Amino acid sequence: MATRPVMVSWSSGKDSAWALHILRQQPGQYDVRGIFTTVTPHFERVAIQATPRRVLRVHAERLGLPLYEIPIPYPCPNEAYEAAMTQFLQRVRDLPPDLTADTFAFGDLFLADIREYRETNLEGTGFEAIFPVWGMPTDELAQTMLSSGLRAIVTAVSPTSKLDRSFAGRWFDQSFLDDLPEGTDPLGENGEFHTCVIDGPMFDRPIAAGPGEIVGRPVSRNHDGSGGTVTAWYADVELLKD
Repeated sequence: MATRPVMVSWSSGKDSAWALHILRQQPGQYDVRGIFTTVTPHFERVAIQATPRRVLRVHAERLGLPLYEIPIPYPCPNEAYEAAMTQFLQRVRDLPPDLTADTFAFGDLFLADIREYRETNLEGTGFEAIFPVWGMPTDELAQTMLSSGLRAIVTAVSPTSKLDRSFAGRWFDQSFLDDLPEGTDPLGENGEFHTCVIDGPMFDRPIAAGPGEIVGRPVSRNHDGSGGTVTAWYADVELLKD
């Protein structure tokens, strides 16, 4: 049986990293050929996670995979996002046979509307979406991640969550999980927080990095720039000498 060529949506955070890890544990079924992510050139960072591009490129090196960056504007109306993704699909179609893929993997866990959005947007394109971590209990998966040696920095805290500035720049560890306010998903699946992974079984070796400056930035309440602004807290990721 031939393996399925797949690219992984790489947010730079723990959930996408774990999705990739699961796929690589099934070499007879999946051939992971690359990672892709949206970046905001205005900030030189991964969209949402706020991981610096310089760190993103080290991720690709340590994963041993091609990186495909998809630039999007800020603010990014949904039409602009979908146009950027349409261009990316054509880019993938044009890749040589040994590099292209017909399957995209996403690290979504339980948000049915997000999954439906991804699947709907790929209908009729010749590409299929898969969800390697879908339905895994997030409390159990958080513990599995920690026991595997996964290390991640909390790079963004949502202004609409119960988390405050003090959670930005922390390590995603047991202490962090223990301090989460009641009702907060332990993996931040509802958007409460976002992370940047720097170590784990998906990398060939750890990335020497640590939390950097913490800043508050006004962000649009909605992705299309409507609804005014709120303050979101972000922590930089500083690369250290290996």
